Amino acid sequence: MRNSHFKRLVTGFAALPFLIIPIAMGGIWFAALICVACLLAMAEYCRIVFNPKGDTISATFLFLAMICGGFAILAAAYLNNTSLMLGIIAICLIASAMFSLNRFKSDPYILENLANQIQAIIYIPLSLSFLLLIRNSELGAHWIFFLLVIVFAGDIGAYYAGSYLGRHKLCPSVSPGKTIEGSIGGILANIFVGFLFKIFFLPQLALGPELFLFFILVGSCGQAGDLFESMFKRNSGIKDSGNILPGHGGILDRIDALLFAAPIAFVFKMYLLV
Repeated sequence: MRNSHFKRLVTGFAALPFLIIPIAMGGIWFAALICVACLLAMAEYCRIVFNPKGDTISATFLFLAMICGGFAILAAAYLNNTSLMLGIIAICLIASAMFSLNRFKSDPYILENLANQIQAIIYIPLSLSFLLLIRNSELGAHWIFFLLVIVFAGDIGAYYAGSYLGRHKLCPSVSPGKTIEGSIGGILANIFVGFLFKIFFLPQLALGPELFLFFILVGSCGQAGDLFESMFKRNSGIKDSGNILPGHGGILDRIDALLFAAPIAFVFKMYLLV
């Protein structure tokens, strides 16, 4: 366990400059960071969920369409064009559906892989696009760091609270190691660290019930995102989505909570915490 903690710490500190600098610089640098994370996460997702019994040509087309559609969604978000984002999602569905009509007879797994492809577009690039929308808005860099700090604090709080106090299983069929005590510890860490960040870096935010609701929803949705990815991995019989980050697993393992937390942060920033 000590060796695992050491690997996590070394990897975390080594990755910090590659995270902090693009966020601070914004623009094309932050967009490039999101695109790289999106590409790696989608590749890991396909390895986990795509049925290998499906036709190779079908799987190749669906993967390429997913990559192209995902990058198009991110490009639209970079341009702050939410209407275009919706149009791209619809076009991806239509194009993939038309392709599947010709493959239905020869590939019995085409509909399963098509559903996984459409799910991937919504799950990964669309969720990540909210980070670009947040970064492009007023005080965008502050809010990206705000969100990351809350999510990471919840992850750490849940881990240690679960390790030392965990007794009751949270969702044993999906992730046997997670406990209710760990979940509560994570939410408390979300609130505490989020409150400290607000005091020092976002003092203009009103200290009201909406802010505490924001902390709780970001934390609980982040935990749901973690369990959602665990469901894919358990169904496929694998432990980690990848091994690109020693001690952490894959990119998808690192951003699973963020994928569910980012849309919540966007809605609160744009419409509720104003």
